[in-house]
Amino acid sequence: MKLVIAIISNDDANKVQKGLVDQKFFATRLQTTGGFLRAGNATFMIGVNDEKVDKVIEIIEKYSKKRTKLVPNTIVNEFGAFSSLPTEVEVGGATVFIINVDQFMKI
Repeated sequence: MKLVIAIISNDDANKVQKGLVDQKFFATRLQTTGGFLRAGNATFMIGVNDEKVDKVIEIIEKYSKKRTKLVPNTIVNEFGAFSSLPTEVEVGGATVFIINVDQFMKI
């Protein structure tokens, strides 16, 4: 048995959750916040048998897309003046961890 932990942008989280439910996968969804952009994320914890991990990954890939976003980048020059130049960063997609589970109990 495996535990799939998937961190997904809030922009894609509802689509991923619906895709998982449609394929009869049960998941726990936690609201989380990313460190870099401090943007909202959803972290899914999904317990599955080893042979179903690929299907879960396929669903996550299908519904979580990378995109670019402009974010302000504040620079202080030698005169103490602030300049805010936008920087393009890649956001979205998913970060996925797959962990072996020694034991599973539902109490």
